[in-house]
Amino acid sequence: MSLLEERALEERIQRLEDRDAIRELIAQYGFSIDDRDIEGIASLFTPDACFRSVDGVMNATGRDAVVQQFHGRFAVLGPSNHFTHDRVVRFDPANANFAYGTVSSHAEVVRNGTPMITALRYADTYQKLEGRWYFKERVVSFLYYLPPQDYAGAWNDRFRMRAYGDRRPADFPEGLPNWEHYHSDTRK
Repeated sequence: MSLLEERALEERIQRLEDRDAIRELIAQYGFSIDDRDIEGIASLFTPDACFRSVDGVMNATGRDAVVQQFHGRFAVLGPSNHFTHDRVVRFDPANANFAYGTVSSHAEVVRNGTPMITALRYADTYQKLEGRWYFKERVVSFLYYLPPQDYAGAWNDRFRMRAYGDRRPADFPEGLPNWEHYHSDTRK
């Protein structure tokens, strides 16, 4: 094996290890949230991390602020069960210490004493510091957040966000550029 082939193989193996480490970071987030493991949550974010929601309700910059934001969330949440589904990770071609991801997820929660279900997506930026991957930025958006008894009837209603005691428009898919373009196309 030539030196060039050896280096290419090492890079491919490193990418696989990085991808797996990011997968574990994403999974650990759900466990730490559900377990209310504050130290665990803090350990997932870079010191200058940002965690926000598309609707603007959550917006924290800096690890300490992110942790404080979770304290506020936990004040109204009872038991929860977060689980992730599909994820797409793209590595920054210009900087091996950055990657970007989209993660689909669901959660079952109790919010202000009411059982709720939610479907969410995360738009992530990951950063590798001293050999370990962290969340640099996490932006959450919601397809729905509602009581289970409202689930079936909510699909024909853009106002599927009911976490805050009122009815708000869902973040996606209606707010996505591709969705809007497709549905505004008069050539169909």
